[in-house]
Amino acid sequence: MREAKEPRRWFELPTSALPYKLSLEYKTGGWRAFRPVIDQNKCVKCMLCWIYCPEHAILWDGKMISVNYDYCKGCGICANECPVKAINMIPEGGGTNA
Repeated sequence: MREAKEPRRWFELPTSALPYKLSLEYKTGGWRAFRPVIDQNKCVKCMLCWIYCPEHAILWDGKMISVNYDYCKGCGICANECPVKAINMIPEGGGTNA
């Protein structure tokens, strides 16, 4: 019977064979099925969408909120958390940019 090896500490583990790069180099928005569209007339700029977005794809320029579609995965968390329902999830490739 073989002896069990002690588990390695995290810093002893080998690095991946894949090169490490920043996530900003990989635009991941192209695989979403739905995209959030913000109705600027309804938006009260509460910033909850910005706080809850797991991809940091909600942008604030000091005046209005927008979506960086290069990184938005269409999860819909922003639309779900919007208290005034100013964000609608539109099927990708259809609808209008409100």
